[in-house]
Amino acid sequence: MMMTMTAASPSPPQTLSDLRTKTTTHSIVAAAANRRSSTITSSQSRRSAVAYTVEEDDGERRLRRRARNLNPNELVLEPVSERGGRKMRLKGSKGRRGQERTVEKEEPKQNRTTHKLLKVIGGTAKRKQLLSPADMDVRPMMEVVKGATFDILQVAGGCHAYLQPGRWLDLYSGTGSVGIEALSRGCSEVHFVEIDPWVVSNVLRPNLEWTGFLDASVIHTIPVERFLEQAEHNTGKSEPFDYISVTPPYTQVDYKVLMDQFSTSPLIGEDTFMVVEYPIGMTLLDSCGILIKIVDRRFGRTNLAIYGPVWAERRKK
Repeated sequence: MMMTMTAASPSPPQTLSDLRTKTTTHSIVAAAANRRSSTITSSQSRRSAVAYTVEEDDGERRLRRRARNLNPNELVLEPVSERGGRKMRLKGSKGRRGQERTVEKEEPKQNRTTHKLLKVIGGTAKRKQLLSPADMDVRPMMEVVKGATFDILQVAGGCHAYLQPGRWLDLYSGTGSVGIEALSRGCSEVHFVEIDPWVVSNVLRPNLEWTGFLDASVIHTIPVERFLEQAEHNTGKSEPFDYISVTPPYTQVDYKVLMDQFSTSPLIGEDTFMVVEYPIGMTLLDSCGILIKIVDRRFGRTNLAIYGPVWAERRKK
C-alpha cells in the first residue's frame, strides 16, 4: 500500500498593502501603550503631590501644636531689621512651599530700676528721700508744685502749719509722693490708686514702709476710671473724701471725661478740696459739680487747678 504524502503549500507572499496595514496596527498599539504609561505616571504624580500637600499640612499642624509649648532648646533666634525684634523658629520645621515657619517674639523689656530724687518737703517725715522709677513711665509732681499745693490747702483750711485731719484720695499716685506728703502734714488716711503693679511693689509700697505710713494707707491696683465707677465699693465708706489729688499722665487722659466723672461722683462732698494737674494749652471749667475753682496757676509746663467749697473762696478774699 502506497501512502501519498502531500507537502504543505507555502504561504502566499505578502503584498505591499499587507505590510502597510501591519505596520499601522503596531504603531496604534504602541501609541496606546504609551498613553496608558503616561496616564499612570501622571496619576502617580498627582497622588504624590496630594500626599506631599497632606504631609505639608500635617507638618504645619504639628508646628502649631509645638509652638504652644515651645522648647527653648529647639529655638533659633534671627534678627529682623524692620521691626527691631527677633524671629523665633523651630529647628528643622518647614512651612508652605518648603519655607521655614517663624513665630514673632518681642524683645524682653529692659529691667526697670529706681533712684532717689524725690523727698518729703514738710511734716513729720520731712527730708526723707523717696524712690521713683528711673524711666519716664511715671511723672511725679514737681516739688515746687507740691509745695505750693500744700501751702494753699493749709491756708484754705485755716492753719498755716499743717493740714486739717481728713481722708485723702491720691489718684494716679505713682510714687505716692503726694499722698505721703499729706500723711506727713496731718492727714489721717490716704487711698492710693495706681494701675502699674511693678510701681506698687517696687516704689509705692517701699516708700510707705520707709516713711512709716503703711498702716495709714490703702492701695488700689486698678484703673482710676474703674475706681471712680465703683467708688463706694472700693473705699468701703459712703462719705466723700476731704482731699483728692489728680495727677495723671497728660497724654493718656481725656480731661473732659475725667472731670465729668468727678462732677457727679459720690467721692466729692461740699467740703472737699480737689487738686488737678493739667498741661499748658488746656482750660478747665470754673466749677466741678458742687465745687468751684479757687486757684489756677502755671508752673513752667504744668498748670495747677484747685477746686474747693464756696466758703474757701470767701476766706481767700
